[in-house]
Amino acid sequence: MFSGKRKAVTFSYDDGVTQDIRLIALFNKYGLKATFNINSELLGLENTLVREGKTVNHTKNKKSEIKDIYRGQEVAVHTLTHPNLTQLEEKEIIRQVEGDRKNLESLVGYDVVGMAYPGGGVNNNDYVAEVIKNHTSIQYARTGTSTHNFDIQDNLLRFHPTVYHHREWDTMFQLAETFIRLKPDKPQIFYIWGHSYEFDIYNTWNKFEEFCKLISHKNDIFYGTNREILLCK
Repeated sequence: MFSGKRKAVTFSYDDGVTQDIRLIALFNKYGLKATFNINSELLGLENTLVREGKTVNHTKNKKSEIKDIYRGQEVAVHTLTHPNLTQLEEKEIIRQVEGDRKNLESLVGYDVVGMAYPGGGVNNNDYVAEVIKNHTSIQYARTGTSTHNFDIQDNLLRFHPTVYHHREWDTMFQLAETFIRLKPDKPQIFYIWGHSYEFDIYNTWNKFEEFCKLISHKNDIFYGTNREILLCK
């Protein structure tokens, strides 16, 4: 399924922040692929964010830099302005998703077909997924609900990742060890998500590089973007 392999690893990172540049360099070093979900109307915004009592940089990359920064990776929708879509009417959901998709396509020069739901907590539901399915060109959309397993999922418009790196470090490493040892008779996906600015909160960049070393360069694993893996036929 995945270029003749049964195991695949992919990553997903949200918000389009400047820390993505360092993260992409790390992915390139270890031959890993990711999808970066971007709010196009917030690009270039200089900001800070307080998370867990710590102030971190939350500056967004500039529009003029997007194509070069994310070259070799995938860019996907995160809506125009990061609202909770479950609180919006149909027309605004469509505008937030399709507007972002079209803006991003103009920046990167290829079809944008993926998405990650913005906002924490309950940020998606069946109604929103149906609106996206019937009124946009999005083919897959990631939630923030960890499954802690690798099984293929039928509903790509509410696709649940395996693990959230920031709050599940030990689980992530344990899952990696399990995935590496796995000899599956059916396709399996190890899907990791988060935000690159989270590595600044507790300075966990080196810890994440250890994870990249662990999971990379395995002959029986396919490494791809969300699009390359979730839409693989």
